Amino acid sequence: MLTELWLSPSPITKILLVFTAILLLNRFRLPLGIALIAGGVIIDLWTGKNWTVVLSDFGSGLGKPEFWLLIFNIVLILEFGYFMTSGPNSKVIGSLAQRLGGRYGRIISLVFLPAAIGMVPMPGGALFSAPLVEEAAKGRAVSEEWKASVNYWFRHILEYWWPLYPVVIVTLSVFDLKTYQFFLLMAPFTLVSLFAGWLFLLRGNAHLLLDQVNGKKVKHSGGVVRVLLPISIVVLCTLVLPGFIDSFVPDTSATLDNLLGMLVGLVISLVMIGVWIANSSERRLFADLFSAKTAGVVVTLGGVLIFQFFLESSGLLPAAGDQLAHSAVPPELIIAFLPFLAGLVTGIAIGFAGPAFPLVVGIVDNLGTLSQGSALVLAFSMGYVGMMLSPVHLCYVLTRRYFHVSLLATYKYIVPCLVVVMIYGVGAYCFLNLVGW
Repeated sequence: MLTELWLSPSPITKILLVFTAILLLNRFRLPLGIALIAGGVIIDLWTGKNWTVVLSDFGSGLGKPEFWLLIFNIVLILEFGYFMTSGPNSKVIGSLAQRLGGRYGRIISLVFLPAAIGMVPMPGGALFSAPLVEEAAKGRAVSEEWKASVNYWFRHILEYWWPLYPVVIVTLSVFDLKTYQFFLLMAPFTLVSLFAGWLFLLRGNAHLLLDQVNGKKVKHSGGVVRVLLPISIVVLCTLVLPGFIDSFVPDTSATLDNLLGMLVGLVISLVMIGVWIANSSERRLFADLFSAKTAGVVVTLGGVLIFQFFLESSGLLPAAGDQLAHSAVPPELIIAFLPFLAGLVTGIAIGFAGPAFPLVVGIVDNLGTLSQGSALVLAFSMGYVGMMLSPVHLCYVLTRRYFHVSLLATYKYIVPCLVVVMIYGVGAYCFLNLVGW
């Protein structure tokens, strides 16, 4: 009897209950990484597996090379960030901000720097841009939660359509739309996100970010190359090397190829930095390797990855989709809710596209009254909203850890921006469905 009660809740109910439990555990001071692992174990048990199978799943997750490679990369990215915010480099970043747009340079750089890093989809890339945002806003009376929100928001404004993102590749393979149609439908979301970011993030603090431009050129011993070259190397290696790695080792996953490419770029850049500072009095490399900040990020990251692995192995998300598909719920609500739920609990874009989009296309094709274009903008926008709200979104977790801010403190900035995206998505859905595109 107890076993039947334990297994009886619907897949959606199980997901929501476990997700709520994770948030409550974290609210009561249990580290998020530990709370996520506990939630993953509960999810696996709740699908009817015994402890032996659950422990085996846990071991399989720890045995994935992607798991350890991502953690190693994040440690190197943290070290990279420590260098970028040290001594003369922070002055160079401030000078670059001014050169980007005169007295509006800081405002422009707060948008441009995270968005530029976001052009290359690297896991936890928001941690890479966080030091740049911190320095661009240095000396201004803005809060840590505001800086965290700015970094997080503008880091993702290209993810709707930028062709390097896995979610874009998956979406194009699922929806029966021409590539140009996809870009026409999705590119406006970037403009909407820029507008929302200006309205709810930048406008209120614009007067604090304006610079007094005196026309003098500031010279720094480190130079612009010292800042831009290491970043460029990491970005180029992440962009170019995965293809070469796949051609030489064809059996590796795309994720592993991307992580290896990033690792090569990070190693080259850190060796270069080590040579630059070898005979200087600057901070030594890896001086904070065993710091509380680094340890906290690593534990949290490990929890996120283990939770995502347990969720995938449980099969609850596909089961939730089947449950909705066979219910009397209006199709528009299914098209909106399932990507939102998947994005919320996985915290990654491909996490809402992979499980939800095939179901969305199936609903559209079976009904014959909805257009794929309209379904795309509704499903993607709601999945994006869920992903950006997700407490387990890796970029969100790492950004909040970097700036030492809470979830609710950043929600007050992020939620209004997402409401704008959601309103546009619903409006575009209604219009496109009306015109049949």
